[in-house]
Amino acid sequence: MADLLSSPAPADRLRSLIEAGDGPLLLPGCYDALGARLIEQAGFDGVYMTGFGTAASLLGRPDVGLLGLAEMIDNARRIAAAVAVPVVADADTGYGNPVNVVHTVRSYERAGVAAIHLEDQVMPKRCGHMEGKEVVPVAEFAAKIRAAVDARSTSDFLIIARTDARAPLGLDEARRRADAAAEAGADVLFIEALRTRDEIEAIAAEYRDTPLLYNWVEGGKSPSLPYSELAELGFSLVIMPITVLLAAVGAMRSALDGVKAAGTPIDVEDNLPSFGDFTDLIGLSEITELQGRYI
Repeated sequence: MADLLSSPAPADRLRSLIEAGDGPLLLPGCYDALGARLIEQAGFDGVYMTGFGTAASLLGRPDVGLLGLAEMIDNARRIAAAVAVPVVADADTGYGNPVNVVHTVRSYERAGVAAIHLEDQVMPKRCGHMEGKEVVPVAEFAAKIRAAVDARSTSDFLIIARTDARAPLGLDEARRRADAAAEAGADVLFIEALRTRDEIEAIAAEYRDTPLLYNWVEGGKSPSLPYSELAELGFSLVIMPITVLLAAVGAMRSALDGVKAAGTPIDVEDNLPSFGDFTDLIGLSEITELQGRYI
């Protein structure tokens, strides 16, 4: 885990992990720094900052474009500072036109993340697995990707191009947009909400030589494929935006039901991490060591 005297991990670590080709890099989603530390502690090589989870945690609302760049950057900065592994972050539509995208890329870079994904939805956007999505013209999408590629200070910072065209315009249009994004310089392609195994296999075969991202969403539009199949198909990245969020909600509901029934946490206490375990997780020993060094 990152300590208070360290800097965020460089973006080149993420690129190296992808280029190693040791199977898909698994990136569970987090919506805060605590979740990021848990993911790193569990042994994952990277974390994903989910826009869906960020909206849910900060606003208690769905991912329908209610958050702006400043709020997303603020969350990304805290997450990246909390861990030593690379962070991939949701950057929605780039928050405007290609000029805004330049500012967006530079802001995420300064926040310490290793990669962002940019999508072709109109604003206000929607979660990729919700109904009612609309997309901008392909030329506008390609211009945003070119702007993002030009804006980054190092080529190690990865630009992931996400198209949501499958739902409103069909698979062929999604392919056309993926091609345009690749031509514009995108490092990774993210074709959102593929509907069937046949579609996934076709896209994986067509872009076999291009890094691809798979979005694993419980109850979403895409099939729930096992890791072995995703590896065989050649996906480079697998994000799981809501797994930790759903698990947290389930655990909190259970604990609150227990407290409500008993009047205190007495019946749920044995199912909770101990106070000592939790303070270890959030780095109390590091703080104690620093106090001994400087105070």
